[in-house]
Amino acid sequence: MSASSTPSVGDHVSWKTPQGRTRGRVVDKRTSDFTFDGQQFRASDDDPAFIVESDKSGKQAAHKASALNVLKD
Repeated sequence: MSASSTPSVGDHVSWKTPQGRTRGRVVDKRTSDFTFDGQQFRASDDDPAFIVESDKSGKQAAHKASALNVLKD
């Protein structure tokens, strides 16, 4: 597993959840503040947020780059 500070849309990534690590794909990169699943997120060009979709459940979540590890496919 290779960690990267700047994932890209389409990258396969992993992140921590209360149930352990999970894997999925980056489906969107946000560079301005937004609301996702009832939560407010701050994002900018210098500090973007990413929408990821779980491989297992298909559910989406928002994370900062620091929470994501880019995986080699």
